[in-house]
Amino acid sequence: MYVIGFLLLLGPLVTLHELGHLLVGRLFGVRAEAFSVGFGKELAGFTDRQGTRWKLSALPLGGYVQFKGDMNPASVPDPDAPVEEGSFQSAALWKRALIVAAGPVTNILVALAIFFAFNIAFGKPLPVEPDEVGTVAAFTEDSRAKAAGFRVGDRIVAIDGVDMTSWREIQQTIMLQPNHRFVITVLRDGARRDLPVTTASQQLTDNFGNSQTVGLIGIRTLETEERFAPLSVGEAATMAVQQCLDTGRMMITGIAQIIRGDRSFSEMGGPLKIAKFSGEQMSLGPLNFISLAALISLNLAFINFLPIPALDGGHLMFYLAEAIRRKPVGPRATEWAYRTGIALVLMLMVVVTVNDIVTLPIFGS
Repeated sequence: MYVIGFLLLLGPLVTLHELGHLLVGRLFGVRAEAFSVGFGKELAGFTDRQGTRWKLSALPLGGYVQFKGDMNPASVPDPDAPVEEGSFQSAALWKRALIVAAGPVTNILVALAIFFAFNIAFGKPLPVEPDEVGTVAAFTEDSRAKAAGFRVGDRIVAIDGVDMTSWREIQQTIMLQPNHRFVITVLRDGARRDLPVTTASQQLTDNFGNSQTVGLIGIRTLETEERFAPLSVGEAATMAVQQCLDTGRMMITGIAQIIRGDRSFSEMGGPLKIAKFSGEQMSLGPLNFISLAALISLNLAFINFLPIPALDGGHLMFYLAEAIRRKPVGPRATEWAYRTGIALVLMLMVVVTVNDIVTLPIFGS
């Protein structure tokens, strides 16, 4: 399941990412010399009428498009190659920027399409009894909420001034922020009260043995039923955009928490953990698997937009510098920057892969 899930998940997402680069490049007349799914030795392939070599390579950990004038698959410009018509370097600066941005943008569009399809198919979850959402029914042992002055019957209506309309919103807001001080607004006897409370940090483990650090305040709420309200096309699209933005904020928050030490570094994952998650979600059914695909697609977009040389964000950083300076960055500085970027990416891959291996069940994690 891990292998099948990994190939069915990452293969299409990487292919679509690289197709974004390729199609926009062709739109602007830039010739692609190679389109590869995977890295390393070619296993199978063919050459199309436009001279592009389409190939499946041995290491299924990504992919690349190598345009004319690139020195290697990381799209490092070849300083010795003449700037010929049809080469990547011959394209106008804004065209090169659009070609580079097309890959991660395609991943964002994939996630938007998945969220949109789910919203159209199922609608928006709404509580059957809105006035019961977030009503405190009981406290856990050593409850921080009880110590902060919460009472049974209080109803959570806002967190840090943001209105909460569903238990899902309340849960996600609190659980995402361990060791965080919230000001939670409750409705008690018809009056609103602001109660400050700091979340506890706790490790939760799911049925597959995956653990994560979450924030808890120690309450149990009334169970409320939900109904699904149908959405128009415009409403479904707007909600899909909001879901992508919320997911992006969760990624940034999670990384910041790892840097601060509020969240364990072991929660970061690489290819092995993606394979594990994909197999697990596939075992739960196609909807879970497709939902994971949307999250991974947004992760790919986020990572590729990071301003690290050798990633798409690094290329865009150089183009921004070129636009400001009115001339390209020197070839020696460019080459060393890309070498450093590739080294950083490889180092990160090694670290997260070791982390993946250590957290596998065979090591008792």
